[in-house]
Amino acid sequence: MLDHLLLRSFVAVADCGNFTRAAERLHLTQSTVSQQLRRLEDSLGCRLLDRSARQVRMTAEGEQLCSYARRILALHDEADDVLRNRQSDGVLRLGVPEDFAAERLMPLLADFTEAQTSVRLEITSGLSPELLRQYREGQFDLLLSKQMNPGNDCLAAWPEPLCWVDSRSRPAWQREPLALVVFATGGLYRQEMIQTLEIQARIWRISYSSTSLAGVCAAVAAGLGISLLPRRVLQAEHQIIDGLPVIEGMHLVLYARPNLSPAGSALRERLYQLCLEQAGSRP
Repeated sequence: MLDHLLLRSFVAVADCGNFTRAAERLHLTQSTVSQQLRRLEDSLGCRLLDRSARQVRMTAEGEQLCSYARRILALHDEADDVLRNRQSDGVLRLGVPEDFAAERLMPLLADFTEAQTSVRLEITSGLSPELLRQYREGQFDLLLSKQMNPGNDCLAAWPEPLCWVDSRSRPAWQREPLALVVFATGGLYRQEMIQTLEIQARIWRISYSSTSLAGVCAAVAAGLGISLLPRRVLQAEHQIIDGLPVIEGMHLVLYARPNLSPAGSALRERLYQLCLEQAGSRP
């Protein structure tokens, strides 16, 4: 049986890339964390971490274990929370794309948390492809995601119109090579941008990359390059570029597990209504 204490140390080292910072996070000594990792590796009969580089990295076996470890620890913490507090209705886990309506989503979630005091809501924000992978691995109860041409396993999907965006005061569209402001590797908009420019035989370079919508919007407004963004996030400092093909097929997608608790069903309905209002149309 996998010891959750050993798994917690392993995940901390994997996240921090360093035994010292992992020990600080866990409030343990560095030698204790190191010993726990050795015990875990010995029990599994394989190396989980590559310690040869300055920053500790996971081996292939470590990467495989890490996903399971996170789920095991999440279930352990949920069970501990429910059993210690018998009035608790458990944990609801929600995944949301970083660029989705923070100014409207956050108040909704805050109101839900205030109303549902017996539920612990855990929210993870990130890139849609990774969030969708985690949902299908069972790590979320509810998920808002961005997808090109979503399949039939979602609860509902709404079109998310995209447009090419440039700075109004310092346009970058005519520069050679064309400077791009993109989301981090794995982001949907990044892939669509590069594929379209390759088809157009346009010479390009990435001038700015970020996981933050605010960072991408600010970089475009400052004139660091052009980007592909949802129309709804455009700012006064932006202008739409008409000289590139329209990218269609992007959707905002809602996923929900069957047999949600009453609180989970209530949150699902709130998210559904928010998406309706955001998209301005039926799914």
